[in-house]
Amino acid sequence: MILLIQITKIIMIKLFIGFATAFLLTSFQVQAQEPSCSAAATEKKLAGAAKTAFLKKCEKDATAKCEAAAAERKLVGAAKNSNVNKCVKDAVGDAS
Repeated sequence: MILLIQITKIIMIKLFIGFATAFLLTSFQVQAQEPSCSAAATEKKLAGAAKTAFLKKCEKDATAKCEAAAAERKLVGAAKNSNVNKCVKDAVGDAS
């Protein structure tokens, strides 16, 4: 009986570790799938005013998403500002 309880505990621990690992890997992949605004503009072969308008809208959308993510994580003050700025910078990419 004691052996059965120990085996059950081991199985539960392994299942928990497996699910936690799968969750973390999935969340990292979701963040990495979106191309930056600059990459999307280049891919669409935008130039001039069209590129400027696209980048401006994309930055606005990214700011809204980053603000929402910071609110969800309950960040405030300097931590929120830093997180939002980095998030927007990563989303927009190199604007050159």
